[in-house]
Amino acid sequence: MKKNHFFWITSLLMLLYTVPVLAQIKGSEIRVVVSPDHTDWTYRLKEKCTFTVQVYKAQNLLPDVKIDYELGPEWYPVEQKEGVLLKEGKKTLSGSMDQPGFFRCKVLAHVGERTYEGMATAAYEPEKIKPYAVDPSDFDAFWENSLKEARQVPLSPTMELLPERCTDLVNVYHVSFQNIRQGSRTFGILCMPKAPGKYPALLRVPGAGVRPYFGDMETASKGAITLEIGVHGIPVNLPQAIYDELAQGALYNYQYQNDNNRDNIYYKRVFIGALRAVDFIASLPQHDGKTIGVTGSSQGGALSIVTAALDKRITFYAAIHPAMCDHRAHLNHRAGGWPHYFRYFPNPSQERLQTADYYDMVNFARRITVPGWFSWGYNDDVCPPTSTYATYNIITAPKELHPYLETKHFWYEEQYAAWNQWLWKQMGL
Repeated sequence: MKKNHFFWITSLLMLLYTVPVLAQIKGSEIRVVVSPDHTDWTYRLKEKCTFTVQVYKAQNLLPDVKIDYELGPEWYPVEQKEGVLLKEGKKTLSGSMDQPGFFRCKVLAHVGERTYEGMATAAYEPEKIKPYAVDPSDFDAFWENSLKEARQVPLSPTMELLPERCTDLVNVYHVSFQNIRQGSRTFGILCMPKAPGKYPALLRVPGAGVRPYFGDMETASKGAITLEIGVHGIPVNLPQAIYDELAQGALYNYQYQNDNNRDNIYYKRVFIGALRAVDFIASLPQHDGKTIGVTGSSQGGALSIVTAALDKRITFYAAIHPAMCDHRAHLNHRAGGWPHYFRYFPNPSQERLQTADYYDMVNFARRITVPGWFSWGYNDDVCPPTSTYATYNIITAPKELHPYLETKHFWYEEQYAAWNQWLWKQMGL
């Protein structure tokens, strides 16, 4: 029996043993349903939106449940009440907005000893949302000089074959290359078709957090080079316990480290690392020299925008609920994007305020010239749709948006499938 066949059979057996255990917990018997009175959740300015609140148990209405609710622009409710009784299992709540944005009804239902959440978020002419981000006069010079300086450091790549992960079609490598300074490395998982030839490439950039990575085998098996990188300068094939310790130790709240200095902020190395990943892909003899895409969600959505804006070798990108959008919005009592610098620190120094502008997706979006695919949910309370629309609306290059109204900071199966189908189409797969 070939080694890779043994690996997949072993993996399947492990899956069969573990899935029944994992599948024992899924969802909740109690559901809090909040329904706007427009099926598309979209309203004109000053038009009243009426939400119907209902609580279900085993698909039947629960009478006389007490709820707490918030009503108003996301992150900034104008009406809050506790202990409201749902007579006959229903209640309607209404409101409106007189400026473009998103109006949210968030409900906490108390059933027995537990609390359950439901929400819906109505869109008020979101295509007219404008960003508060300030575009620094030396934005282009700053990033051009930063990249020029980083590229004086040789890539010095390493590639370690991972035989246990390889298949009949794909070789898998743990790779690394130098990033912003000598000895500072970016690590990732490279998946390469085994058959000789020249291939398009896809860079996958990660969401926030500290974790191992496994690479995009599915896309590689269709005939593309894929590289999935980490951003923390540590190998990405270590035991999970190591990442857990780092997440609570040296990398705890890394998103706020040195955020008052544009040269020392944690994200400078992260952004540059994504661009050096493009350098690495372009250096591979198997690359076709023509097609490189980039994609990711949340923090990875932001990195996709950054990479598409700053590297002209990128030919397409897809950003899912991108983070780091319109930081200054919170200073104007409107929802900004993760990591919400000025929501948690509402009186920033000039240094912090100005640094944020160099790391705001709005300013990268202004500079994009290639096609992009976007998707997010109206109920996202991590990367609020107000912030992502503020970024999306500023893009002048070809773009398409696919909102999935109910999703929070996750995606549906259909959404994930549409995302991948678009990526594969761009590479002719």
